[in-house]
Amino acid sequence: MFAARRKEIKPLPFRIYGLSALLLVLGGMADAVYLTVSHYRVFTDIGYKSFCALTKSINCDTVAQSAYAVFLGVPTAFWGVLGYALLLVLLVLAFHTDARPQRIWPLLMLATLFCTLVNVALAFVSIFRIGSYCIMCILSYAITFLLLFQTWLIYRRFNRDGFMPALRSDLRHLVQRPKRLVLGLGPWVLAVVVALAVYPHYWQLHLPPLTASLPRGLTADGHPWIGARDPELEIIEFTDYMCFQCRKTHFMLRALVERHPERIRLVHRHFPMDHKVNPLVTEPMHVGAGKLALMAIGGAREGKFWETNDVLFSEAHGKETLSPRFVAEKLKIDPKVIAVALADPLVQMQLKIDIRDGIQLGLKGTPGFLVDGELYVGELPVKVLERFLRD
Repeated sequence: MFAARRKEIKPLPFRIYGLSALLLVLGGMADAVYLTVSHYRVFTDIGYKSFCALTKSINCDTVAQSAYAVFLGVPTAFWGVLGYALLLVLLVLAFHTDARPQRIWPLLMLATLFCTLVNVALAFVSIFRIGSYCIMCILSYAITFLLLFQTWLIYRRFNRDGFMPALRSDLRHLVQRPKRLVLGLGPWVLAVVVALAVYPHYWQLHLPPLTASLPRGLTADGHPWIGARDPELEIIEFTDYMCFQCRKTHFMLRALVERHPERIRLVHRHFPMDHKVNPLVTEPMHVGAGKLALMAIGGAREGKFWETNDVLFSEAHGKETLSPRFVAEKLKIDPKVIAVALADPLVQMQLKIDIRDGIQLGLKGTPGFLVDGELYVGELPVKVLERFLRD
């Protein structure tokens, strides 16, 4: 009975199946393009925060900041663009007038299966390695699964051969048309080669050199500042050395200070989101960030706050701990200076004052920026810096 019912099923016109597959590929490519642009802006736009950066667990920006967001020197999202582009090329070849409805689809299904397996691996990484989910990545996973089902359905509806004979027929069909194969896959191969060769590594953030001529000092309350002695704009930053957004924004602000040393002053305050020192944090988070802040205060006692600050921001990213000896060697000072600072009650009190002041201002996370009495949390709006960015 079931066999008879199956024979009665009439497939929809081929163009309906093909059009639905085309829409899925275009939708997937649009999603991958968005993720590529978002990855770029996460590292280069001082005021950027994606719409899906919602919580600690659901945060596209956290995924973009991870080491897994780049593969072979190219953003994983751009590999997604190239993957969908390959599916689009195969789809166009499948619609050619001399390609019968059953041609190319087994090959397209195999390519889609590979993309699906890659997405399964990325989902595993997101869950078990990064610990955060990207909504737009999940959309891409869904699209590839639907494409896999769609290509399988088209293969079943329009191909009467076994899979391997059909796949051999696909390959023979393409090999016998070398001009079409080159015109279709040539630009795609070229795009892969160019991406591997010249894709800009904008995610490798670097601090500008700490020039001796750049003014620096302490505020009346004893907080380190760098930049203008009589500034047009003073920015007080509350940061955590293990916070990516703090690191990115600090690097960009330092670059602005270097460009406008007589106009902008940057004042540094500590606000480590470490449960061992910050009463706002009730569970382990940024473990060791408090210790790094104490090292910075210890370095300041030697007149080397900004040098220590640069070492911590440059080296702490992606590492669980930095030893006092490592930091001291970078600063070329006696390791005992940093080690003693970690246990010094006065150094610990200075850190507590920074954290207390941040809490009193209403700071609940990092980075935080105090400009003209107004507190900005998470990012510094471009409007605050607009006149300096234009210059």
